[in-house]
Amino acid sequence: MAQTRIAVIVGSLRKESHNQKLALALAHLAPSDFTFEHLRIDDLPLYNQDDDGNQSPQVKRLKSEIAAAQGLLFVTPEYNRSIPGVLKNAIDHASRPYGQNAWGGKPAGVVGISVGAIGTALAQQHLRNILAYLDVPTLGAPEVFLQTKDDLFDDKGHIGNEGSKKFLQGWMDKYVAWVKSHSAS
Repeated sequence: MAQTRIAVIVGSLRKESHNQKLALALAHLAPSDFTFEHLRIDDLPLYNQDDDGNQSPQVKRLKSEIAAAQGLLFVTPEYNRSIPGVLKNAIDHASRPYGQNAWGGKPAGVVGISVGAIGTALAQQHLRNILAYLDVPTLGAPEVFLQTKDDLFDDKGHIGNEGSKKFLQGWMDKYVAWVKSHSAS
């Protein structure tokens, strides 16, 4: 059985990141022919257009990992009603120089979790705008704006709350179909 590689980009660097936990838990809901590979973005230099002709090894690594994937999964917190700077930096690096956009054409899913009542709704909307410009077909619905709750994750890091698990399984099923439909074309 051929594996479908999904590049996971988590927009949080925090050690106990809720979004990192969500990304890991979502992988448990995917079929066995899907592999989730978390991309490192914490070691990227700040984007500077002057470096487009001589990208750092870290940027080349990121672009190579994206190129090897059949799909993308963005899991982002919301900072000041938008996406974190570290995520925007990674997006900018992998989309440059002009004409060498590593993201283009890769089907994506966007999710997020926050302590706030509206989850990561505004960050996700900003991210979707960016991805549309970069020619990244992004799953539109269902949207996942989770609020952190004590029973969301079990002691093994899986989704522990049955209602949340059912909802996220439905999202994963749609995401898998989305990736497969875009990989077939």
